[in-house]
Amino acid sequence: MYKIDFNHPIHVHFIGIGGISMSGLAEILLKEGFTVSGSDSKESPLTRKLESEGAQIFYGQKAENIIPGIGCVIYTAAISKSNPELIEAVAQKLPLLTRAELLGQLMKNYETPIAVSGTHGKTTTTSMISHILLAADMDPTISVGGILKAIGGNIRVGNSGTFITEACEYTNSFLHFFPKISVILNIEEDHLDFFKDLEDIRHSFHQFAALLPDDGTLVINGDIKDYPEIFEGLSCNVVTYGSSSDFDYSASDISYDENGHVSFDLICHGKYVDRVALSVTGDHNVSNALSAIAVADLLDIPLEITEKGLLAFTGTDRRFEYKGEFNGVTVVDDYAHHPTEIAATLKAARHSPHNSVWCVFQPHTYTRTKAFFHEFAEALSHTDHLVLADIYAARETDTLGISSSDLAAEAAKLGTDTHYFPDFAQIEEFLKENCRPGDLVITMGAGDIVNVGEDLCSSSPGGNE
Repeated sequence: MYKIDFNHPIHVHFIGIGGISMSGLAEILLKEGFTVSGSDSKESPLTRKLESEGAQIFYGQKAENIIPGIGCVIYTAAISKSNPELIEAVAQKLPLLTRAELLGQLMKNYETPIAVSGTHGKTTTTSMISHILLAADMDPTISVGGILKAIGGNIRVGNSGTFITEACEYTNSFLHFFPKISVILNIEEDHLDFFKDLEDIRHSFHQFAALLPDDGTLVINGDIKDYPEIFEGLSCNVVTYGSSSDFDYSASDISYDENGHVSFDLICHGKYVDRVALSVTGDHNVSNALSAIAVADLLDIPLEITEKGLLAFTGTDRRFEYKGEFNGVTVVDDYAHHPTEIAATLKAARHSPHNSVWCVFQPHTYTRTKAFFHEFAEALSHTDHLVLADIYAARETDTLGISSSDLAAEAAKLGTDTHYFPDFAQIEEFLKENCRPGDLVITMGAGDIVNVGEDLCSSSPGGNE
């Protein structure tokens, strides 16, 4: 594998530079003195930010974008072998690195690299830990898979030895990392277009844990089934958290205030420590906060600073994000696209002020919809009213004989008030006609369903102020 010498900056080209992770890596290299170019299908706030910082951006992916002087080309798993820029880079015999390989090489430059993994909750937990590090004035470098208000984007380049990033299991990309502290939040079936089954996924997480050095630490959710198997035979330190007081960190007496914000009693090694308040909702965020507290303790951050950082965290982009109002109806948006995430978000919504909850869900990929067909129907039953949009295909072309109409019929069998519309305009009109003041609308999914809520709010006077 080609290795970048960070002491001798070169010209690096990113295929798909506008992605949330790719743009962050490009920004880090720019600030390290590298020349950066890249391409993407369209202009976005992320590409405009990179251009303002000196990157050369091409819109549309063409062979001629591989200009003279490029020393290395970065690409992601989403880039096909038929991509014209990738073909040209190979023809020119330019060094190639995947996004994950570059991120792994970056981690080697830091004394304390922290990697947050899991099927769900990576962005939120990485953001929680980032807030704690900022509150502790540790000047961290941060790479997060969402827009974090505290850093004004998805990347922060610090001047300390602390680096924190998300670690995604898809295509085993996290196996290219070099962490000192690793967090495993949960392990469930997902990305079955790549993994064979749950055992295959668990094997990858075991390999991820095995990347830790002997003096490294694994922070793992003890509620994961047979969790000791994940670190079996490894010599790293292990810290546990979860629902039982038998774990190193746990929570009790979970409650919600009038705004739906959650608080809990922190239990460490079976003993009460303090009452911790969060500015987000949901029992799942209590679990995320426990892992963040465990990491903070490893870094010797005082608890009062940890609590201050957690309280300052109000959520990230597309995680139960308030979008505005229309006709007295509150609109939030959430990235949930897996049954476990959907159920957690809808249960959390019960603690937010509302009359009726309307879930407007856009399934993400035919593969996932077919694999979890019944689980989706069950998870979506936690709403008062369900509105389904067509499946967002992403990179897929085969429908596998599955549709949102099928999912609507399955959800209706469970007694859920379900409606399906093939286009966003019909959905928006239906919501305008049927939602009542005081209701809560959640647009949900990893595709472009967020546009529905934004359109509704923008069409209402003062709705998205």
